[in-house]
Amino acid sequence: MLQSLTSNSCVRLIESHKSTWYFLFLVLGYILYLIFGAVVFSSVELPYEDLLRQELRTIKKQFLQENQCLSEERLEEFLEKALEASNYGVSILNNASANWNWDFTSSLFFASTVLSTTGYGHTAPLSDGGKAFCIVYSVIGIPFTLLFLTAVVQRIMVFSTRRPVMYVSTRWGLSKPLVAVVHATLLAILAASCFFLIPAAIFSSLEENWNFLESIYFCFISLSTIGLGDYVPGESFNQRFRQLYKVGITVYLLLGLVVMLVVLETFCELQQLKTLRKMFYLKKEKPQDRLAILEHDHLSFTSVSHQTNSTSLKGDKTKDVPSVSVPVLASPGGDDPMIN
Repeated sequence: MLQSLTSNSCVRLIESHKSTWYFLFLVLGYILYLIFGAVVFSSVELPYEDLLRQELRTIKKQFLQENQCLSEERLEEFLEKALEASNYGVSILNNASANWNWDFTSSLFFASTVLSTTGYGHTAPLSDGGKAFCIVYSVIGIPFTLLFLTAVVQRIMVFSTRRPVMYVSTRWGLSKPLVAVVHATLLAILAASCFFLIPAAIFSSLEENWNFLESIYFCFISLSTIGLGDYVPGESFNQRFRQLYKVGITVYLLLGLVVMLVVLETFCELQQLKTLRKMFYLKKEKPQDRLAILEHDHLSFTSVSHQTNSTSLKGDKTKDVPSVSVPVLASPGGDDPMIN
């Protein structure tokens, strides 16, 4: 009997806090996914890093042997300065001296990466004034960009998702959730073709050292606003029509970001995903529940007030009523003439 009562209470506890348990499982799953990614990246990339380190040590040792007039300390100072300049997008190579990082088109490309939070990191402000302006520009520009993208996506969604789904489900009498799933799938395929596959083919033909996989990698890293900066187009030596190329990449990034947001919003409006999201959200208080809570609080306050008033009245009555002494009656057989 005790075990059944305990099990029933546990079941009721779990049922009453179901969203909390789902949320805890979600947090645990996210932590495990992070650990899984760290293990895979470490196991895949660590051998290549070790191989590259050994190769650099060999090249450095061979260079010092061939140039004995140069000490290792001077070489270290030179390489440190060169790497520091490279972190700011300035290269000491002869074939990179013709490319300026802060002409108008390059600055426009940099501004787009800042406002879209892509941030490749291949170019960074050098001066203190540029760093201070970048902070102020980002504080104002990033919320402005979010507002702009939200307004654009909200208008595009009406014509790209809501009206087509409503038209097809009404015209052919199909289930609206089914039509929405098919429409979201076709829209994702179209977006992947126009903003991943076709641009990847163009980048692989324009960039000399990029293959098709590296081009797709750049498109995904850019449109997902990850922006690692290991692949940046338009930075190769003697790039043809470099300024026009930079403007085209800026337009591609902005349009691609809008399309990605439209696709994500389309999937978020699917009934199946709405049901899945509700599993992890806190339940909103309904108006009748809020009214019941207010009524309960009002009744509790009223009962407490009545009890307080009745207690005070009793105390007042006790204070106002005078004490009366009751005489003790003697037995009938006594000597009192009144009793006789």
